[in-house]
Amino acid sequence: MSIPALLRADLNLLLCLHILLEEQNVTRAAARLHLSQSAVSKNLAKLREWFDDPLFTRTSHGLQPTSRARSLRPTLQGIIGDIDKLTHPAVFNPELSDRRFNLALVESIYPLLLPQFIGELFQQGPQITLNTHQWTRDSFEKMLSGEIDFGITGKDIHPQDAALTMLPPKGIVWHELYRDYQCCLVRPSHPVLQQEWHLDTYLTQRHVQARCGVDGNDRWLLDFKLAEENKFRDIAICVADFNSAASLATHTDLVFTCPSHFGHLIAQQLNLTMLPLPYDLPPMAYTLFWSEDRDKDPGHHWLRELIISRSQQL
Repeated sequence: MSIPALLRADLNLLLCLHILLEEQNVTRAAARLHLSQSAVSKNLAKLREWFDDPLFTRTSHGLQPTSRARSLRPTLQGIIGDIDKLTHPAVFNPELSDRRFNLALVESIYPLLLPQFIGELFQQGPQITLNTHQWTRDSFEKMLSGEIDFGITGKDIHPQDAALTMLPPKGIVWHELYRDYQCCLVRPSHPVLQQEWHLDTYLTQRHVQARCGVDGNDRWLLDFKLAEENKFRDIAICVADFNSAASLATHTDLVFTCPSHFGHLIAQQLNLTMLPLPYDLPPMAYTLFWSEDRDKDPGHHWLRELIISRSQQL
């Protein structure tokens, strides 16, 4: 790259040459460029000096490009086309795109939310691919760096509650997809089903806990709220994911507390019994996160709107 040569380059002259090659007539070129004929003629003189070539010869049929001018035409068309793309808003056509999107997801999103939009996504964009990742403590950092396009996980709604569990950093924006409440899952033969179900009963049980939060915290908002009242759950085991916790609940007398949408699905699959959480806990919101730097990316906007609109069905 020759910086001095590029600094001397005049885009207006290149555009004039491009139009002259198309029109091969000074009058028509001047009309398209909104210039006088004399101004176009002066530009042509500068172009001849720049390329050290006559570029055009006058004939009875107009201007005839020289071989040098004809050889410039394909490159010139590419340059003008690229500049035109730079000066106009980018357009995303999912039907023609082979873009790959990276999503960081909390586990319960796979059975709950992905089926809501993934079929339409591939219908609109048959060559688009998705790469999903486990939601981890560095998911926000990866969104800010561009490695991850979107993240979806649960977020506590009240700012004071979110400060205890998960507060997105500066540069991350979000949209609430849908709210959910907590429920309890036990096996059908669990002795607790023969008892009155209230908070004291709940707290006398042993529990299985799925890790949550961006830092893999073993404590949920529920545990912080209970601690404010000097009450605590007896968490016998912490596991990495919801499915593992639900599976343990089918084979033991452990109680598994989880979001109710996930609870409905897994209870049917594993023959578990659902119970309400006997505590007045605020709902949490499954939330879509992304970096604000991606707001004007048209492909990003397309997928974002698809996820948001289809989540309303829940």
